[in-house]
Amino acid sequence: MSAKRILLGVTGGIAAYKAAELTRLLVKAGHRVDVVMTDAATRFVTPTTFQALSGHAVYTSQWDPRPDNAMAHIELSRRADVFLIAPASADCLFKLAHGACDDLISTLAAARTCPLIVAPAMNKQMWDNPPNQRNVAQLVADGVTVFGPAAGAQACGEVGLGRMLEPEEIAERLEGFFIEKRLAGKQVLLTAGPTFEPIDAVRGITNVSSGKMGYALARACRDAGAEVTLVSGPTSLPCPVGVRRLDVVSAAEMHQAVLQEVGRSDVFIAVAAVADYRVKNRSEHKLKKGDSVPVIELEENPDILATVAGLPAAPFCVGFAAESQNLLEFAETKRRRKKVPLLVANLAQQAMGADHNEVVLLDDAGAHPLPVLPKEQVAHAIVAHLAALLPQR
Repeated sequence: MSAKRILLGVTGGIAAYKAAELTRLLVKAGHRVDVVMTDAATRFVTPTTFQALSGHAVYTSQWDPRPDNAMAHIELSRRADVFLIAPASADCLFKLAHGACDDLISTLAAARTCPLIVAPAMNKQMWDNPPNQRNVAQLVADGVTVFGPAAGAQACGEVGLGRMLEPEEIAERLEGFFIEKRLAGKQVLLTAGPTFEPIDAVRGITNVSSGKMGYALARACRDAGAEVTLVSGPTSLPCPVGVRRLDVVSAAEMHQAVLQEVGRSDVFIAVAAVADYRVKNRSEHKLKKGDSVPVIELEENPDILATVAGLPAAPFCVGFAAESQNLLEFAETKRRRKKVPLLVANLAQQAMGADHNEVVLLDDAGAHPLPVLPKEQVAHAIVAHLAALLPQR
C-alpha cells in the first residue's frame, strides 16, 4: 500500500512488546507511525522505545500540550489514515464498546474520523468471558475491524485463544485493509505451486514453480474481500494470513481437492503448474542402478481447469498459460479450447521462481498487457480485471 499515517495505540499487557516490532515493520514499510500509550502500557515497554522506533514523540496523556490547541484527543486522530490499537486489552475493548473517555486512547477512539482497528490480547478466560464477547460483538456492529486474536501459548502458561497476532500478520492485514473490496462476499478457490509425480520412493517429476504468483493472488483475493481456499502443491511459502490452505502433492490429489471444494466457489483461479503426465509404472521402492536404464511409462493427468470450466454450474474460471514461445498464439488457443473467460499468459522462463512477472490478460475483448511488476502488484491487477468481468456473467 502507499505510505499511510498510522496512529498506533498500545494498551497494558505483555503483548506490548510485540507492538514495538510492529512499529519497526510499519516504519520500514514507509509509513509514519504516531504512538499513543496508556499508563498501564508504559509499565511493560517505555515510551522511549517507541520514540526511537517511530522517530516521533510518544503521547501518553490527553493533557499533552504539544498538539494544536492542546487537544491531543482531537488532533492526533484527525491527521491519521487509521487508528490501530495493538494490543487491545479487555479493559480497552470495554471502554470502546461503551464510549468511555477516561484516557487518551479511549478519547481518541471516540473523537476519531478515521477507521478503527483493534488487535485483542488477553488470557483465554478473559477472551471467552461473556461480557468481553458482548463488547467485541458490539464493536463489530459499530464498524470496528478486529484483527485476531490467535490461539497458542500465553504468557500465563495457559494455551488457548487470546494471543495477539504476530506483528508480521498484523502488518499484512493492515496492508489489505485499504484495498477496495471488489470481491466482497465471494468464495475464491485457487491452486498454486508445482505438483510432484513419484517415479519411485525417492524420485519424481516436478517443475521449478515456486508458488509465488499463486500465493500473491491468494493474498490479493483476500485483500479484495473474498473468502479464499488455496490448494497448494509442495512449496516452502507460508500460508497467507486469513487464507485456508489444503496441501497436496500430485496432480491427482490436486484434482480431487479442487472437485471437493469447487461446488461452493464463485471464482476458480488455476495458477498451479500442474504436471501434464504422471508415471504409469511407478516403483514402490527406490530404483537401483543396474545394467540398463529403467524405462518410465507416462500417462496423462486430469486437466483440472478444463474439468472445472466444463461443469454445469461452473464458477468464473481464470487460467494461466506459461509458454516458452509464441505466447499470445498458444495462450489464446488454450483459452478458447478450455472455454475460460479470462486467461493470464506469461513466459515460463521469466515467470517461474521470479519475484516479478510480465503478463498479458486475455479475455473476449482481446489482449490486455501489463508491464513488468512485482508479483504482488500483478496479482492485484488480475483481481481488479476479473472483478470487472464478474457482473457480465
